[in-house]
Amino acid sequence: MGANISGGTPEFDRNSEPRLSDLPENCVALIMMRLDPPEICRLARLSGVFRRASSADFIWESKLPSSYQAIARKVFDEITLRKLLLKKDLYAKLSRPNLFDGGTKELWIDKNTGRLCVSISSKALRITGIDDRRYWSQIPTDESRFHSVAYVQQIWWFEVGGEFEIQFPSGTYSLFFRIQLGKTSKRLGRRICNSEHVHGWDIKPVRFQLATSDNQQAVSLLYLNNNPGHWSHYHVGDFKVENPDISTGVKFSMTQIDCTHTKGGLCIDSVLIVPKENARKVVESE
Repeated sequence: MGANISGGTPEFDRNSEPRLSDLPENCVALIMMRLDPPEICRLARLSGVFRRASSADFIWESKLPSSYQAIARKVFDEITLRKLLLKKDLYAKLSRPNLFDGGTKELWIDKNTGRLCVSISSKALRITGIDDRRYWSQIPTDESRFHSVAYVQQIWWFEVGGEFEIQFPSGTYSLFFRIQLGKTSKRLGRRICNSEHVHGWDIKPVRFQLATSDNQQAVSLLYLNNNPGHWSHYHVGDFKVENPDISTGVKFSMTQIDCTHTKGGLCIDSVLIVPKENARKVVESE
């Protein structure tokens, strides 16, 4: 199966009622091409004809973004790529979160839009003073997909930034910082939050901003006033990709550099880039 589809005409019993399984595989595959991936998988369970038709390369290539080859090379090594010769297998692999860059980034295809979702760990961000243990520390936690977050106890100059570049599929994307006031842990199986170091975020707003390689920009000034112990996604802004055949670079930052007061008690988990039209659903699942 795969790219080759049987186009023979089946023998029909004139005395029996026609069945869906009597359809030629090439007809079934053409129908499946117009369906969403979950619908294709449900149809594949109906019969052997449907199952074989569902493996056609042209079906799954139509579900992959046009820049899927560049995306796959960004995430997978050559050994893995050689194992993903069928487009169905490649789609299945890319539609699940894939760690890369030493486990500091994760990427997957959103099944609803066919666009990219990217999560970038705090370990992949540029954090001013991160090596000074008087101010910053890395905390292991099972509340992050990367199993670690950056925690600032107290600091005067707060500056966090990063960048990411890839051939994004065309569409509009939203960028968020996932952060939490307070430091959580577990004691006797119960989740508790230590908020003793939380201060300074309600005096002046934090400046969130992004800029793309094609000169799109967005700025948000936001106070961090959520209840301690609750993870929040702070929306930095949106950017639009019109040409999926060229790489789009995105730079982003989160700063509060007013040195008239200290601030602290903040956990930084990650930066999330998701398709705008599906942002709420993806964010709620984090």
